[in-house]
Amino acid sequence: MANSRHANRELTEVLNQLWHLDSNRLKPGTDYRISLQGKAGYVAPGSNSAKDQANAPLFAYVNEEKLKNIKTYAHFISLLDNYEMSTGVSETVTSEELQENRLFIDAIMETEVMKCAHKYLVKKGQSPADPGKFKRQLYDMWFRLYHRDKSGGEDSCGFEHVFVGETKHGKEIMGLHNWVQFYLQEKHGHVDYKGYKARDNKNTPDEDDHVLNLQFSWKGLVKPVGSSFIGISPEFEVALFTIIFLMSSEKMTSVVVKVDEYMLELVVYRHGSSIGTSYPKLLSSNNNDL
Repeated sequence: MANSRHANRELTEVLNQLWHLDSNRLKPGTDYRISLQGKAGYVAPGSNSAKDQANAPLFAYVNEEKLKNIKTYAHFISLLDNYEMSTGVSETVTSEELQENRLFIDAIMETEVMKCAHKYLVKKGQSPADPGKFKRQLYDMWFRLYHRDKSGGEDSCGFEHVFVGETKHGKEIMGLHNWVQFYLQEKHGHVDYKGYKARDNKNTPDEDDHVLNLQFSWKGLVKPVGSSFIGISPEFEVALFTIIFLMSSEKMTSVVVKVDEYMLELVVYRHGSSIGTSYPKLLSSNNNDL
């Protein structure tokens, strides 16, 4: 069991540094409010029916004005609009979209979070010290298109899979681990939140938790359990997964870290020199019964 694994000390230290530097993290109860409602039930593998334990949306309120006024979120939201949902549909990338990819990288590179991540990766010999070259490395990891579906054209990139979400043969939800995308999809009526997932009553989450295990359906497909950071800035997630990705050359990397009060397993799959997918898995939170 992952729970019995000890947290990786060095990565825990650097990720907590990033956590403390994340000044664009939103404040629960102020900048947004979530409504956890009921605990979600078991969904059989391959099934697309889930009992709805939450009548209302997960997000009761999000201050969209605030999001639009923070540069990294504003660029992030415009990127979310640029991607097709179905894997296997070749992406047509306009020059305007390429420009938006670059503007997003420029914006996150201005933050203390990404500067700290860059410094760490340079120290570890994994990234070039020159910021321009580092941006190119980030671009290849997150935005270079590749074939995910054997039959189709270049239909996917790391950013799309991790932040936007895709469907695999219309049967299974891949990705969609990002709270901003979850909120926007919920607002448009595409996502239906079914309830939170918890191993037992001791692990009942709070409405100010920044990492949650959720059950939901998206455009008719059910995700039995997916973990998401909530209220976290886009630059924090990019920094975190970039570090995990570059610190290993394995096809699949999984590390256990303790970030703030959350014991997490961070999973990253590689697709050549690009990110195939990455997501957090919430193992436990130490404010269980507070």
